Amino acid sequence: MIRMQIVERPGADLFKALKRAIRSKDLRTFALEKHGTRVVHVRSPGVMNWVSAPGVIACEIRPAARRGPKTEEGKEWQFLSNLVGRLADRYPGLVESINIQLEAPAPPPAARKKRRRK
Repeated sequence: MIRMQIVERPGADLFKALKRAIRSKDLRTFALEKHGTRVVHVRSPGVMNWVSAPGVIACEIRPAARRGPKTEEGKEWQFLSNLVGRLADRYPGLVESINIQLEAPAPPPAARKKRRRK
């Protein structure tokens, strides 16, 4: 899972602009689900839940829950790459900074030592 905060420039309403662009198909590679609270990408695995606060958009990118035997674990970076690239290309005047936090994978379970009988 990847967490991200997009800090808007003062006076910019980036959240509303992004939702409007996705719904009007100006950003064709992204789509909104669940009444605009979840973003999906056409080709990249993963989903992004996002919430707007004054001046900040808080995002959480998770692996997509795919049906079938294959899951797309560990490929959220593709979604992140597409999103950051699109923001840098189309909205540099509205974005002040982007903060990214990566969640470390869980450590593997420790191997149990076998006891010898005496």
